[in-house]
Amino acid sequence: MSKTVITVVGKDSVGIIAKVCTYLAENSINILDISQTIVGGYFNMMMIVDTSASQKTSGDITSELGQIGEEIGVLIRAQNEDIFNSMHRI
Repeated sequence: MSKTVITVVGKDSVGIIAKVCTYLAENSINILDISQTIVGGYFNMMMIVDTSASQKTSGDITSELGQIGEEIGVLIRAQNEDIFNSMHRI
């Protein structure tokens, strides 16, 4: 299993979850865990996904999700779980 952490942050608007989840489904990326909240009009979502069935490279997924984020006005980041854990270790 190849896990990736996806974060989505920005001003709340209609369709953010739909746009991200549609991309994931179209690319055989399975959502393992998801947390989403809206605070003061700002949307924040964190997902852990399994990319092992996808034909896309990690770089392609990161780039394409970033493009989707630009289109809908949010910041989307995707990082391999090991890299994410290393960066956020205290």
